[in-house]
Amino acid sequence: MIRQLVLYVAVLSFWLVTAQETHRRTLKLMGSRFDITIVSNNEKEANVHMDKAVEEISRIEKLISSWDVNSQTSSINENAGIKPVKVDMELFELIERAVRISKLTDGAFDISYASMDRIWKFDGSMTKMPTEMEIENSVAKVGYENIVLNAEEQTVFLKLEGMRIGFGAIGKGYAADKAKALLKKNGVIAGIINASGDLNSWGKQTNGDDWNVAVKNPLNKNKVFALLPIYEQAVVTSGNYEKNVTFNGKTYTHIIDPRTGYPSSGIASVSVLTSSAELADALATSIFVMGKDVGLDFINQLKSVECIIVDDMGKVHYSNSINTSN
Repeated sequence: MIRQLVLYVAVLSFWLVTAQETHRRTLKLMGSRFDITIVSNNEKEANVHMDKAVEEISRIEKLISSWDVNSQTSSINENAGIKPVKVDMELFELIERAVRISKLTDGAFDISYASMDRIWKFDGSMTKMPTEMEIENSVAKVGYENIVLNAEEQTVFLKLEGMRIGFGAIGKGYAADKAKALLKKNGVIAGIINASGDLNSWGKQTNGDDWNVAVKNPLNKNKVFALLPIYEQAVVTSGNYEKNVTFNGKTYTHIIDPRTGYPSSGIASVSVLTSSAELADALATSIFVMGKDVGLDFINQLKSVECIIVDDMGKVHYSNSINTSN
């Protein structure tokens, strides 16, 4: 009787899982493409959940946008060199984590990159390299060391007048993390939030398999060179195939070293796998700036972080934690 009951429960559980459906929605948020995929009982229920996810992403955009004059981030920038600005704890903690990553990467990642003069153009309009002086001056106001955080007062102060912060390198990843957390809290058993390559997943597909993430071949973006099975994991891929410029036979990407003002080179794409899309986003940017060898060594020292690097010659490099034998 007990065995029959156990078998009945197992069959019922299987039926409940397979009765779930996969629902998707694609839309533009935070100036980028977002693909929201969730497993739910029916379309009506799925739409309710996805509406909530969109609301959450929109809320985050209003908080961190440097283009919205009414955002707290804009207020921080407007008061640079003038006075500290009191902000919501959520924004304070996001900036605090960003500064922590800046210290960890020795400034390869820096949200004050927004202070850079836009002397590099990746729209085909550049005909020559900027001068050394122009490049040096372009990063004069960049430096995470000049971001002053007061936890007691919950304020943020940028020391230099004209200094700015921006969340282009972690904002979409953070939004993906927050949308996932909200959907899980609301009972959605599985899904993927994909913010233009910054994605976070949870649960499994309706057939019981892990989600699969395709990584584009950076030398031919219409082809895929890897298919990664992921479970409760975030994956962020950054590539130079969208925005780059070439001078004297050397290709420079749109990811610029905030310490020197020079664009990164030598890497075609970086994919980082870890628990948080926010962290993966920041680390992917950092690796581009650090370069292949330093970047791999850095990742190999971190726990629960994996990466795949494709250099500009098309050679693939893996961190030590990735099993390439399968």
